[in-house]
Amino acid sequence: QLQASGGGLVQTGGSLRLSCTASSRMFSNNGMGWFRQAPGKERDFVAGISWNSGGAFYADSVKDRFTISRDNAKNTLYLQMSALMPEDTAVYYCAAARGAWSSRSRSDYRYWGQGTQVTVSS
Repeated sequence: QLQASGGGLVQTGGSLRLSCTASSRMFSNNGMGWFRQAPGKERDFVAGISWNSGGAFYADSVKDRFTISRDNAKNTLYLQMSALMPEDTAVYYCAAARGAWSSRSRSDYRYWGQGTQVTVSS
Protein backbone atom coordinates (compact mmCIF):
# COMPACT_ATOMS: atom_id res chain seq x y z
CA GLN A 1 0.00 0.00 0.00
CA LEU A 2 0.94 3.62 -0.46
CA GLN A 3 0.06 6.14 2.24
CA ALA A 4 0.31 9.86 1.43
CA SER A 5 0.36 12.51 4.12
CA GLY A 6 1.38 16.10 4.76
CA GLY A 7 -1.38 17.99 3.01
CA GLY A 8 -3.17 20.92 4.55
CA LEU A 9 -4.20 24.54 4.22
CA VAL A 10 -1.52 27.09 3.41
CA GLN A 11 -1.45 30.69 2.21
CA THR A 12 -0.18 31.77 -1.18
CA GLY A 13 3.60 31.73 -1.18
CA GLY A 14 3.79 29.13 1.57
CA SER A 15 5.38 25.70 1.63
CA LEU A 16 4.38 22.13 2.39
CA ARG A 17 6.14 18.80 2.29
CA LEU A 18 4.20 15.74 1.30
CA SER A 19 5.31 12.26 2.25
CA CYS A 20 4.35 8.88 0.89
CA THR A 21 5.26 5.67 2.65
CA ALA A 22 5.21 2.35 0.86
CA SER A 23 5.94 -1.29 1.36
CA SER A 24 9.42 -2.25 0.19
CA ARG A 25 7.87 -4.59 -2.35
CA MET A 26 6.49 -1.70 -4.37
CA PHE A 27 9.10 0.95 -3.69
CA SER A 28 12.80 0.10 -3.74
CA ASN A 29 13.05 -1.02 -7.36
CA ASN A 30 10.27 1.15 -8.76
CA GLY A 31 10.02 4.57 -10.23
CA MET A 32 7.69 6.81 -8.25
CA GLY A 33 5.53 9.77 -9.09
CA TRP A 34 3.25 12.44 -7.74
CA PHE A 35 0.01 13.39 -9.47
CA ARG A 36 -2.73 15.82 -8.52
CA GLN A 37 -6.39 16.21 -9.24
CA ALA A 38 -8.38 19.39 -8.83
CA PRO A 39 -12.20 19.26 -8.61
CA GLY A 40 -13.74 18.54 -12.00
CA LYS A 41 -10.38 18.01 -13.67
CA GLU A 42 -8.21 15.14 -14.81
CA ARG A 43 -5.51 13.67 -12.61
CA ASP A 44 -2.33 15.33 -13.84
CA PHE A 45 1.33 14.45 -13.54
CA VAL A 46 3.34 16.59 -11.14
CA ALA A 47 6.76 14.98 -10.68
CA GLY A 48 8.55 11.68 -11.17
CA ILE A 49 11.74 10.05 -9.96
CA SER A 50 13.49 6.84 -10.90
CA TRP A 51 14.28 3.98 -8.52
CA ASN A 52 17.79 5.30 -7.80
CA SER A 53 16.78 8.98 -7.54
CA GLY A 54 18.21 9.77 -10.94
CA GLY A 55 16.29 11.56 -13.64
CA ALA A 56 13.76 13.54 -11.60
CA PHE A 57 11.45 15.55 -13.82
CA TYR A 58 8.50 17.85 -13.39
CA ALA A 59 5.42 19.29 -14.98
CA ASP A 60 6.15 22.74 -16.36
CA SER A 61 3.63 24.26 -13.94
CA VAL A 62 5.65 23.21 -10.88
CA LYS A 63 9.21 23.26 -12.16
CA ASP A 64 11.54 25.32 -9.96
CA ARG A 65 8.95 25.33 -7.15
CA PHE A 66 8.56 21.65 -6.30
CA THR A 67 11.22 19.05 -5.55
CA ILE A 68 10.68 15.31 -5.57
CA SER A 69 12.97 13.03 -3.59
CA ARG A 70 13.02 9.59 -2.08
CA ASP A 71 14.66 7.69 0.76
CA ASN A 72 14.87 4.04 -0.20
CA ALA A 73 16.05 3.06 3.29
CA LYS A 74 12.77 4.40 4.67
CA ASN A 75 10.57 3.43 1.72
CA THR A 76 9.40 7.03 1.60
CA LEU A 77 8.76 9.45 -1.22
CA TYR A 78 8.67 13.20 -0.70
CA LEU A 79 7.39 16.25 -2.50
CA GLN A 80 8.70 19.56 -1.22
CA MET A 81 6.40 22.32 -2.44
CA SER A 82 7.26 25.99 -2.18
CA ALA A 83 5.90 29.26 -3.56
CA LEU A 84 2.48 27.66 -3.54
CA MET A 85 -0.31 29.26 -5.54
CA PRO A 86 -4.09 28.82 -5.45
CA GLU A 87 -3.91 26.84 -8.69
CA ASP A 88 -1.88 24.21 -6.83
CA THR A 89 -4.98 23.35 -4.84
CA ALA A 90 -5.79 19.68 -5.46
CA VAL A 91 -5.72 16.22 -4.02
CA TYR A 92 -2.18 14.92 -4.38
CA TYR A 93 -1.55 11.25 -5.07
CA CYS A 94 1.64 9.23 -4.94
CA ALA A 95 2.06 6.30 -7.27
CA ALA A 96 4.49 3.44 -7.86
CA ALA A 97 5.48 2.79 -11.46
CA ARG A 98 5.40 -0.61 -13.10
CA GLY A 99 9.15 -0.50 -13.64
CA ALA A 100 12.32 1.18 -12.47
CA TRP A 101 11.66 4.45 -14.27
CA SER A 102 8.92 6.98 -13.76
CA SER A 103 6.67 8.46 -16.40
CA ARG A 104 4.22 11.27 -17.07
CA SER A 105 1.53 8.78 -18.01
CA ARG A 106 -0.95 7.49 -15.43
CA SER A 107 -1.11 4.15 -17.19
CA ASP A 108 2.55 3.48 -16.36
CA TYR A 109 1.77 3.38 -12.65
CA ARG A 110 0.53 0.27 -10.96
CA TYR A 111 -0.12 1.29 -7.36
CA TRP A 112 -1.76 4.46 -6.06
CA GLY A 113 -2.05 6.05 -2.66
CA GLN A 114 -5.29 7.42 -1.26
CA GLY A 115 -4.41 11.09 -1.77
CA THR A 116 -3.86 14.05 0.51
CA GLN A 117 -5.62 17.39 0.15
CA VAL A 118 -3.59 20.55 -0.45
CA THR A 119 -5.47 23.83 -0.31
CA VAL A 120 -3.77 27.14 -1.06
CA SER A 121 -5.67 30.25 -0.03
CA SER A 122 -5.28 33.55 -1.84
